[in-house]
Amino acid sequence: MIGALFPLVRPVLHGLDAERAHDLTLRGLALMPPLRPGPDDTRLHVELLGRRFPNPVGLAAGFDKGALVPDAMLGLGFGFVEVGGVVPKPQPGNPRPRVFRLAGDGGVINRFGLNSEGLEVVERRLRARDGRPGIVGVNIGANKDSADRLSDYVACTTALAPACDFVTVNVSSPNTPGLRDLQGEAFLDELLARVVAARDAADPTTAVLLKIAPDITLDALDAITATAIRRGVQALVVSNTTIARPASLTEARLAGEAGGLSGRPLFAPSTRLLAETYLRVGTRLPLIGVGGIDSAEAAWTKVRAGASLLQLYSGLIYAGPGLVGAIKSGLVARMRAEGLDGLAAVVGRDAAALARSGTAA
Repeated sequence: MIGALFPLVRPVLHGLDAERAHDLTLRGLALMPPLRPGPDDTRLHVELLGRRFPNPVGLAAGFDKGALVPDAMLGLGFGFVEVGGVVPKPQPGNPRPRVFRLAGDGGVINRFGLNSEGLEVVERRLRARDGRPGIVGVNIGANKDSADRLSDYVACTTALAPACDFVTVNVSSPNTPGLRDLQGEAFLDELLARVVAARDAADPTTAVLLKIAPDITLDALDAITATAIRRGVQALVVSNTTIARPASLTEARLAGEAGGLSGRPLFAPSTRLLAETYLRVGTRLPLIGVGGIDSAEAAWTKVRAGASLLQLYSGLIYAGPGLVGAIKSGLVARMRAEGLDGLAAVVGRDAAALARSGTAA
């Protein structure tokens, strides 16, 4: 029903400033009673991180920064939801305007700067949903002005691990100065060691994930994957937004805005990095594919590149909530056509080819 209404409300929302439209969307979702979607086709079920995901299509971090509507998003048919990013102390982020639609390219540029209501608010909201069904994780970061960023991640993990299914260590946002420096091998090794120890003390059943940037070198990827495996990270999220600006962008004026680029222009580089990551980790470390998923075809390609689970956000801006069901139906149709009873047989099967091209369908 909501998906069917989107073509009617999209012109209104897209007539507003992008952040204003998003805020109104969140308010509307918060006022609605959560929907109860029907059961997913069993071919979509995924066993991972000690949990049974009803389907592999997840909501990426950034949509619901304050954990206001995780249950509403689960009600739209997502198999899991990641809220945040969350930082210990409330911070306003960067000045507005700070998010821009590149409609002609199906992309979005944002420079939010990890705006957050803070750890206490998000923890309270997540604890309030204790006992409700659905897999919910939290993306965690560090305050912009923090004197000890490693301790910020530990504080978030300690507080939030008992209230969620997984925490995603975000060292790849391009909008917090110096944050991506934590992807360096020495920093990352200490960071992951401390986060995993904090998780073990707070709730050892909660998974620890690591989200990486698409703009890293393959040498850096070698170091990151080795460190993640050594420190016991349970999945990699590939990838965050990019600071690159492809020459193919048609929205030339907006393309010059600072920030991370997401949506369709991110598909090729993020898929290439996903495939490169799979070639390095194989079955030792599950991967969550993010970046430019706006169709069932794009989702299928991410799985072929190595993703066991998927996440999307920017695609919703242009296609609306009906995109979730369309992707699930398309994945089922693909599996039916190939006589498969699940996605596991597809994961990474074309990683080598996609590492070379990143765009094959």
